[in-house]
Amino acid sequence: MTARLAVRVRPAARRAGLTGRLADGTLQVSVTAPPEGGRANAAVAEVVAGALGIRARQVTVARGATSRAKVLEIEGLEPGEVARRLARALEEERKTRGG
Repeated sequence: MTARLAVRVRPAARRAGLTGRLADGTLQVSVTAPPEGGRANAAVAEVVAGALGIRARQVTVARGATSRAKVLEIEGLEPGEVARRLARALEEERKTRGG
């Protein structure tokens, strides 16, 4: 099972985490790592994996390695399960940030 997920990355942010969704459904992810040497990509995998409750190695960049707009491949989860877990994680993040 593999799911694909479109994300928009904000590197070198103050705080790492899921920050919402764009109008087209793209997930917004902030990471504290700079966009150098693949560090931001690794951080994105960690943030998304943490939100999904899976290992970071199950999340890979399928497209957009040098762009802020990326497509991630999620191994081991069905697309519907990814959507459910992300919705739950976004709701928790919203509550945490007071939004």
